[in-house]
Amino acid sequence: MGRRLTEFLNSSSSGKFRLILVAAFAVVSLLFAAALLSPESPFFYLPLRIALSSRRPRIYDPTCDSRRDHHSYSATKYHRTPSPQPSPYLLAKLRDYEDLHRRCGPLSDPTLNPQEFRTDDCKFVVYAPSQGLGNRILGLSSTFLYALLTNRVLLVEFGPDMEDLFCEPFPNSTWYLPETFPFRFQLQSHRFRKAYSFGTLLQKKEEDQQKKEGKFSLLDSSAPALLQIFLQDKYNDYDKLFFRDENQGFVHRVPWLALVHDGYLIPCLFQMQSFRSELEKLFPDQETVFHHLAKYLLSPSNEAWEHITGFYKAYLAKAEERIGFQIRVFEPKKTTFPAVMKQIMSCTQKHRILPQSSEVPLRNGTSKSIFVASLSRKYYEEIDSMYGERSHGGIAVYQASHEGKQHFGDNSHNMKAWMDIYLLSMSDVLVTSSMSTFGYVAAGIAGVRPWIVMIPDPYHPRGADEPSCERAVNIEPCFHFPPWFAYPDQPGTVGPVARCEDVSWGLKIVGG
Repeated sequence: MGRRLTEFLNSSSSGKFRLILVAAFAVVSLLFAAALLSPESPFFYLPLRIALSSRRPRIYDPTCDSRRDHHSYSATKYHRTPSPQPSPYLLAKLRDYEDLHRRCGPLSDPTLNPQEFRTDDCKFVVYAPSQGLGNRILGLSSTFLYALLTNRVLLVEFGPDMEDLFCEPFPNSTWYLPETFPFRFQLQSHRFRKAYSFGTLLQKKEEDQQKKEGKFSLLDSSAPALLQIFLQDKYNDYDKLFFRDENQGFVHRVPWLALVHDGYLIPCLFQMQSFRSELEKLFPDQETVFHHLAKYLLSPSNEAWEHITGFYKAYLAKAEERIGFQIRVFEPKKTTFPAVMKQIMSCTQKHRILPQSSEVPLRNGTSKSIFVASLSRKYYEEIDSMYGERSHGGIAVYQASHEGKQHFGDNSHNMKAWMDIYLLSMSDVLVTSSMSTFGYVAAGIAGVRPWIVMIPDPYHPRGADEPSCERAVNIEPCFHFPPWFAYPDQPGTVGPVARCEDVSWGLKIVGG
């Protein structure tokens, strides 16, 4: 080391100057990077603004066949009640949101000048899903409603497995998170959560304040530029405090939120005083919240719509009554096939959805089509063996796909799942499975109260005298993992929620 220092001191002045310059540049670069990586730094927002102003090859396509034609398929001839109509206030709010998204969202028109794009007064919420398609749709709808309530722009980070499932929902813009977003691939990582999550920030500030023996309040804290809101099923007590009214003032000051969750959070939003008045104006009929959000936000892409309508026209269109079976078994190794079929048949025959046996003639000779959505082919084959041979008497059984098990990171799998969901939503009568978000979504889009079959669950066994199925009180989904303070039997909870029919620890909206 001493020899190298001597050589350095005896070297030419120009060489020393260059070395000093390189060292100084490295130090300044490290300091600048540290400033950018600190969410409380004013520089932190700079790369986020640059990302929004960058070009993106994805261009908004105004053609969306499903948005134009879906009414031709959702209206049926048999006994479906008319679809609920959105309130004028909700329609006006959606138009205002479209203007906000067009002004603040990522550029979709390559002729626009980036200098015209401003984010000074814009706030954003990024949705980053991770679970199955049903969960993702519920999470996406919840995040969009939160964006409406807080005047934020919704951006989504879907990943390749969600490509081309949906049409772009907002005119003349895109909802995709720019590819140059600096934390695009880290939003769900444990490291990102530890550095930027609301729960971590809350816990750290509370612990710091306890050392000072003072009373802690988030409102006294400076707001970071970016904050992750972690609300997955394993979120902790600090994460859950996002649903406390007193913390929303702090969250409102944060320009960028990243919501990491896959659940239907809306029952908890109704429990919050800061949102309830606005929610009641948006949804006078509080039992159709998801239906309106999904119908507006989630139109099948042209590719998906071609698959959906092709199957529908070939097999389902001519039936006078369409029955959808959504069968989901979460523990197939522990829940036997005969036990599940017993529950399904007990429900459908008791409530006269299907005839008691193959010898019983059909009521009025009405033609029925049964569409089975399941990862397994066994249920389709069993139902087809019982009723499909009677197609001359008016029943035919169909299945579009049977993937065997749920696949993650597979775009083809999600395309088939989206096709199944939408075909189920075209049913007059729906029979769904307990705890299944897939079934919640299909019933919500359809606007049909489903019969929920209580699939045997080895972890939550039911009594022998309990019914095989229950009719859902409405078409609202269930939020499976609400915080303890949101339950209706807790002091101060007066929102329009109740425990779910199929998940005793879950919450759903039940009206005013």
